[in-house]
Amino acid sequence: MNSPIALNRRLGTNPTPVLKNPKPYKIHKISHIKLPCTMFTNSFRTFCFMNNPFTDKFPYKARNFELSRLRASSNDAQSIAGTSFGDQSEARASSFLEFITSERVKVVAMLALALALCNADRVVMSVAIVPLSLAHGWRQSFAGVVQSSFLWGYMISPIAGGALVDYYGGKVVMAWGVALWSLATFLTPWAAETSVLALLAMRILLGIAEGVALPCMNNMIARWFPQTERARVVGLAMAGFQLGSAIGLTLSPILMSQGGMYGPFVIFGLFGFLWVLVWVSATSSTPEQSPQISMYELRYIQNKVAIPSLSRNEKKTRQVIPPFRRLLSKLPTWSLIVANAMHSWGFFVILSWMPIYFKTIYHVDLREAAWFSAVPWSMMAVVGYFAGFWSDMMIQRSISVTLTRKIMQSIGFIGPGIALIGLTTAKSPVLASAWLTVAVGLKAFSHCGFLVNLQEIAPQYCGVLHGLSNTAGSFAAVVGTVGAGFFVELVGSFKGFLLLTAFLYFSAALFWNIFSTGEQVNFDEAA
Repeated sequence: MNSPIALNRRLGTNPTPVLKNPKPYKIHKISHIKLPCTMFTNSFRTFCFMNNPFTDKFPYKARNFELSRLRASSNDAQSIAGTSFGDQSEARASSFLEFITSERVKVVAMLALALALCNADRVVMSVAIVPLSLAHGWRQSFAGVVQSSFLWGYMISPIAGGALVDYYGGKVVMAWGVALWSLATFLTPWAAETSVLALLAMRILLGIAEGVALPCMNNMIARWFPQTERARVVGLAMAGFQLGSAIGLTLSPILMSQGGMYGPFVIFGLFGFLWVLVWVSATSSTPEQSPQISMYELRYIQNKVAIPSLSRNEKKTRQVIPPFRRLLSKLPTWSLIVANAMHSWGFFVILSWMPIYFKTIYHVDLREAAWFSAVPWSMMAVVGYFAGFWSDMMIQRSISVTLTRKIMQSIGFIGPGIALIGLTTAKSPVLASAWLTVAVGLKAFSHCGFLVNLQEIAPQYCGVLHGLSNTAGSFAAVVGTVGAGFFVELVGSFKGFLLLTAFLYFSAALFWNIFSTGEQVNFDEAA
């Protein structure tokens, strides 16, 4: 007799045996157990995707992209198995290893490299101005005009550039900016040999293009990094900016000795074109647009970036002209404008005139003067990161953002003011370089003050707000750079100008501490 079991054995199947008089199962409640729902969600998503009849109609690259995202999310689900999934909107803080290998660190590394090129391209003229002045018979006052011509362009673009950054995103605007300023740098030798007007035009184009760099940096960091990481990330990006000064000041004399007066312009211009190719192919404006980012990092950024207006009001902010009147009606905006103006005044005066200062005051040659001027910028790069780390730690330990920003900015202004007074008393180039190193190094604390504060008081307008404050900074830098040249011709000494700069530092610190805030400001209503 062919029983069902015997028949199934011949057919090679192994059905579940039917038990006689089965005992009923007891049902136990397990509602108190919290399961990692993300793993089941991702598995179900993978099943649906692979069994979707329309999947075959997707382009090959789209299917691979989706599968890579699913695999990354599956791996990430295992890596965050220790997280409390009762509240899925929260994600644990990333470890140091996860941080340095993350996609957002690649973004900030590229930003730091761009800012290094930005500053290297502008400081080349600080070294080349000496042989150029000798070759063309320029006076010191006209040399100041040539150096400040960069700032004429730099004063034009930040506001428009900031609005473009808020509209198109940091990736596109930064790519165009680096391409244009690299072209201006590359063509500077041709312009210098053609006419003074052509040289001034190239310097103005350099300034226009570089005016978008810092708004782009702020825009990208606001979208890629949570507040508890932002100060140290700004420190990393600005470290590139300061190292660009050191690289430009130290390499320019060497390249000039090997490749002629215009060698540095050609080399740095070519490096800029190479950077653009890597930037366009390897980065994205937002984490959501990145094909390389893991699902865990994407979720972490979305949960931790405390700027909801960037996502909810994105469409709105991209369709309207920035509310300039309301932005300028608030005192925290003016505290940023004053701080940026003072920071730029001191920055460009030191950057443009210190090689000449060491050459005329201490009678050192051009290459040695460049070395003395470059050491402080290297210190600023190092101090900037540690200042950012300290700033983030203060916020993590529940110190208010407002107090943190005021402490950082006070160190960044009062410290350099005192150091510049000390610089006027230095009797040797080594001692002068030490005082200058202290002044420039302490300036790095400003990056954890006003530069981060831009993202905090107006996250949806951080690009245009940075443009407004940058324009004021550029105007102050023009006045300081040109004024230093005329001041030295009239008085015959740098010391009086350094004392004036110290007084302005103290005044700006007082204004900042009275009117700044670390909280988001409501710019939808006028004051």
